[in-house]
Amino acid sequence: MADVNIIRIENLTKRFDDFTVLDNVSINVKEGENLIVFGRSGTGKSVLLKCTIGLLKPDGGNIYIKDKNILELSTKELNKVRKHTSFLFQSAALYDSMTVRENLEFPLRKGGYNLSEEEIEERVHKNLELVSLSEAIDKMPSELSGGMRKRIGLARAIITEPEIMFYDEPTTGLDPITSKEISELIINLQKQLNMTSIVVTHDLICAKIIADRAIFLKDAKVAYEGTLDELVNSKDKFLQNFFSVDLINA
Repeated sequence: MADVNIIRIENLTKRFDDFTVLDNVSINVKEGENLIVFGRSGTGKSVLLKCTIGLLKPDGGNIYIKDKNILELSTKELNKVRKHTSFLFQSAALYDSMTVRENLEFPLRKGGYNLSEEEIEERVHKNLELVSLSEAIDKMPSELSGGMRKRIGLARAIITEPEIMFYDEPTTGLDPITSKEISELIINLQKQLNMTSIVVTHDLICAKIIADRAIFLKDAKVAYEGTLDELVNSKDKFLQNFFSVDLINA
């Protein structure tokens, strides 16, 4: 892991009407690091991701990706930065009217990567092999299980070979065995592709496999920060209560 902050979030504030979701939140993520973001429902975890990638505009603060303040960029400049990033949505967000093949081809065709048909075909097959679903190439999303949809969503997210990944609850709705498999797949791909990631999750099984470091959002702020062991083994009553159920099932 390089000692370089590839993501810098400074005093990020986001409000919806009179409700402050994020209040002067500051976070650094080093190159090659996997940062886990914990928090109770409605504490701004997904909002943090969407602000960082430019899907939501914050009310204050600065967000730097590879030393570029994305809040000062034109749409064209922001799209150039986004070519180095990818986002795995909670639902996998596959296009139901497209086959698996077409879902994987879509970001390559629409993202301005200027690849030949042969290169597109090669990447599709390569990424399906990485998630062990080559046989699903001509299936429709409706024919896939929840775990398979997550894998295909992950294959599509990494097909552009991003340097930075954002994961929004990548294992939600999955049974513990499938959750473990998806989490191990994420960490293996991160190592193979040398990616940096921010992972929003409440799944302790996932976090144990992925995390280099963790933060906990509470009352619109970063209330706790440290290694996963430091947070899980904290004497703080709030953290003990939060993690107790997950620890029983982990």
